[in-house]
Amino acid sequence: MARDQDAIERDIEQARDALAATLDELSVKANPQRFVDAGKAGVAEKLNDPKVRYALIGVGVLVTAAVVRKLFR
Repeated sequence: MARDQDAIERDIEQARDALAATLDELSVKANPQRFVDAGKAGVAEKLNDPKVRYALIGVGVLVTAAVVRKLFR
């Protein structure tokens, strides 16, 4: 049984709208800036952890002491 032309056009328009919505969602999910922001948030969260912060401060102090010692020897 053949479908009328209006029904076919409606189906095509619905498929087009669904495809456009899917492409919009994909463009939002695959946005590189989103990954950069997530990475920055992750690093900031790690640096706000006292264990990590104090460990980095300790390493910085040791490196500074080693450089100063090398310079004045």
